Amino acid sequence: MDIYKLRFLLFLILFPACMMSSQTEKESKYIFNIYDRSRERLIPLAIYPPKNNIVKPAIVIVSHGYDRNRGNAYLDYSYISDRLSSEGYYVISIQHELADDHFLAMEGNLYKTRMPNWQRGADNILFTINEIKKIRPDLDWEDVSLIGHSNGGDMSMLFATQHPEYVKRAISLDHRRMPVPLTDKPRLLSLRGCNFEADEGVLPSAADQKKYSIQIIRYNDIKHGDMDDKGSPAQRDTICSHILEFLKNR
Repeated sequence: MDIYKLRFLLFLILFPACMMSSQTEKESKYIFNIYDRSRERLIPLAIYPPKNNIVKPAIVIVSHGYDRNRGNAYLDYSYISDRLSSEGYYVISIQHELADDHFLAMEGNLYKTRMPNWQRGADNILFTINEIKKIRPDLDWEDVSLIGHSNGGDMSMLFATQHPEYVKRAISLDHRRMPVPLTDKPRLLSLRGCNFEADEGVLPSAADQKKYSIQIIRYNDIKHGDMDDKGSPAQRDTICSHILEFLKNR
C-alpha cells in the first residue's frame, strides 16, 4: 500500500473528524466522508490521485452544480476529474448537498436568497483544504485551483472573493449569480454556455477583464447542461482543453 494511503487510513482511525466510507473497485478514485464538528456537517469527497509519478502534485477542487440534493452530483464531472488526474493533478470533488438540506432558493433576489447555500459551499471548501492538508502535506498547497459548475461556480467565486490566499486559480463553468471578483490574484476564468446569460454585474466588463487579466470564453455550441458528464465527447474535450491551458499557464 502507498505510504500516503496508509497515512490516510491511520488518520481516519486516529481522528474521528474524518472517516472513509468506501473505495471504488478500480481505485481510480477514493470516496471519503470528512466531518466538520464545528458545523456538525458531513462532507463526502471523491479523491482522484495523479495517474503518474508527480513529486509534488498541484490540487484541483471540483464543485458540482445544483441537483436537488440527489447525493451523487460530485461524481458527475468525472470527465474533468479523470482528465486532470491523468495530467498529474490531485483532484478533490466535493459533494455539497446532503439529503436533508433545504432546497436551493428559486424565488426572490437570488443573490441574497442563495447566499447561505454558497457560503456553506465555501465553508466546505475551506474545511476540505485544511483537513486534507494535514494528511497530505506533500501536495503543492501553493498551487490550488477551484473548478465549479453553475451553483458550484457561484460557490467557487465566493471562495475566491473571501479566501484569495488559499487558491491560485478559480474557474467557473457557466455560473450565473455570484459576481466575479475584480482581482488578478487568484487568476480567474469563466467558461460560458450559449443558452443562458449571467445576471447583470456578474461578469466583469471588457475593461476590467483586461485590467485584471480575467478570461471569459464563450461557447457557441455548448449549453449550460452540457458541462457535466452528459456533454458529448467533443464538448467535454473542448472544456478540458481550456481548463488545462489555464491551469498550465503559471
